[in-house]
Amino acid sequence: MPVPVPAAGFGRRAARRAVGTALVAGAVLTGLLATPVSADVPSPAAPGPQDKTAHDTAPASKAPHDKAPHDKGPQGDGPHDGPHDKGLQRALADLVAAPGGPPGVIAVLTRDGDRRVYRAGTAELGTGRPPRTGDHMRIASAAKAFSGAVALSLVDRRALALDDTIGRRLPHLPAAWHKVTLRQLLQHTSGLPDFSLSQAFQDIVRADPRHHFDSRRLLDFVADQDLAFKPGSRYGYSNSDNIAVALMSEQATGRPYESLLRELVYRPLGLHRTSLPQGYRLPRPYLHGYDTTPGEAPEDVSEAISASGAWASGGIVSTPRDLSTFIGGYAGPTLLSPATRRAQQDFLPGGASEPAGPGSNAAGLALFRYTTRCGTVFGHTGNTPGYTQFAAATRDGRRTITVSVTSQVTLDPALLARLRATEEKFVCALLDDGHR
Repeated sequence: MPVPVPAAGFGRRAARRAVGTALVAGAVLTGLLATPVSADVPSPAAPGPQDKTAHDTAPASKAPHDKAPHDKGPQGDGPHDGPHDKGLQRALADLVAAPGGPPGVIAVLTRDGDRRVYRAGTAELGTGRPPRTGDHMRIASAAKAFSGAVALSLVDRRALALDDTIGRRLPHLPAAWHKVTLRQLLQHTSGLPDFSLSQAFQDIVRADPRHHFDSRRLLDFVADQDLAFKPGSRYGYSNSDNIAVALMSEQATGRPYESLLRELVYRPLGLHRTSLPQGYRLPRPYLHGYDTTPGEAPEDVSEAISASGAWASGGIVSTPRDLSTFIGGYAGPTLLSPATRRAQQDFLPGGASEPAGPGSNAAGLALFRYTTRCGTVFGHTGNTPGYTQFAAATRDGRRTITVSVTSQVTLDPALLARLRATEEKFVCALLDDGHR
């Protein structure tokens, strides 16, 4: 049943702003939450039979907070013993100050182990606390790169093959989908209908934004639909793709996707603050995400929506530091063999991430190529209520850039254009050998 809440809650504002707009970014729907949510009322749903962990709690992380000695940045991330680029700092400040701009933004630029942290605004309104590299946050569709890392690692181990089909691995799914391959799922050329666009899914989110979905049954919402197009014939971004990828990974190994993430991604890369929750709560400390409708006070939506409706397509929670480490490992040579990396980086021109990243975009296997005026980087983006993400690295993985924003700027075209221009400035700094 709907949770009783104050009348001026998140759901009503979002509905006024963007009713009927789907979040094609991996998490849930924007503007479809007809019932606002109280921050102190737990979700009434119980965990599904395949997930025995509590989904409405999020303990504080026990890992050290912002203690890395090689971090160079103002406002508390470690010793600042090198000059910061004032132009980059100003770009972030201008983004925060723009109409409808986010309350906070943090960018982490790493070159050969030297990490520089830029930030503007605050991690939580009313506190003055600056965003930090150890703060948790929702990474939205950047989680799709994690599902790619799992599946491609299994390809390296010959547990999966890129030409494996849904019919072979998941024969219980609709027969019309059976010829779709793992490769097509990872590159968004499958034609699978997007579960997050289904009316039934949207109705549930409207009624109870914190509803606990059985994440492994999300494709049931579109099981009565045919493919949107012939597999491999064109690009079509769909949140269903990465749900199917995770299910294929589970079928191939007999292990839960969450366990595969820990073994194949978190542990090899040393990601200590990254997880895939089922509930709406975030581990402490976290970057608070906001709805920033122009003309209205920013509203905290950090814990407004359950992550169970996103799962492998956008449910991961990480930190700026962990996300930076991940993208260097995934876009670089750390996780995958040379042969699998060649397949990963077979790019389809015109395949843009959601939201689009800087420059021109092209789609690989759960990885995008961003060709900017200063050169090329590889990564992923994401957006969900309260958060917008960009993470990219050079091909060798030794230079990385992440830009994490505490609002969903994609709802405002002018603000998104400003963000993409800011991201490009950071990419230029990343690739400039004279930048120190």
